[in-house]
Amino acid sequence: MPELPAPDYPADVRARLEADAEEVIARYPDSRSALLPLLHLVQSEEGHVTRTGMRFCAEMLGLTSAEVTAVATFYSMYRRKPSGDYQVGVCTNTLCAVMGGDAIFEELKEHLGVGNQETTEDGKVTLEHIECNAACDFAPVVMVNWEFFDNQTPDSARRLVDDLRAGRPVEPTRGARLCTFKETARILAGFPDTRPGVVEATGGAGPASLIGLKLAKGEALPPRVVHPRGETTGAGPRGKASHDETMPGSDHLSSHDAPQQTSASDPEHPAGPVSEEGE
Repeated sequence: MPELPAPDYPADVRARLEADAEEVIARYPDSRSALLPLLHLVQSEEGHVTRTGMRFCAEMLGLTSAEVTAVATFYSMYRRKPSGDYQVGVCTNTLCAVMGGDAIFEELKEHLGVGNQETTEDGKVTLEHIECNAACDFAPVVMVNWEFFDNQTPDSARRLVDDLRAGRPVEPTRGARLCTFKETARILAGFPDTRPGVVEATGGAGPASLIGLKLAKGEALPPRVVHPRGETTGAGPRGKASHDETMPGSDHLSSHDAPQQTSASDPEHPAGPVSEEGE
């Protein structure tokens, strides 16, 4: 049977979305360039991009439903089925995988009882593996609604999702405090985040990621001592180099400057290489 046309939004919802959409479209010289933010806008309404949402985008932009569908199905940030309040993405690309990302993903699948891109029964968490979170300095990395949780382990990731499901406060390692996926989608559509203090709290790369930029600017860095993992130096807890030897003024080091309890250094989670470097 041919699929029936997508239903329209209720009149009050349609009027509200039209006002928002017109504001977005006005930012572009060519209206069709507004398609990506409009897809985020309709995603903020229902938590995923529905057929109704795609119909709305097509009508607002004078596009065919096929043109809108082609874009909505191409980009992974647009969900095609109901999703949770919190999108938990585990990086399983090369570096994160070696450092423990695969172990984290397997732990969360078993703990939550869901597979990739599936949502828990309470509608709180959608789990997915991500090819790269663009935070390799802090591998393994988990993102929740696109906010960073760095240097994770299977245990810390399990506590994270438990806190999310229980409604307990969760603070990202960097950046603004969490909001729901629908709220995140509206921000991605180009509307300001009006929560007090979140703009000041936003931040991008951590100190480990900015060393190259400091060097490019000609800033002198003190000598850096890197000890082989496991070697006792007396410089700090677990024999790791002190902050002065790694990243001056930083209390958030990468897992390479200050190895965390990840797969490469935690015998209980031996994902990835099990031999010492050089062997």
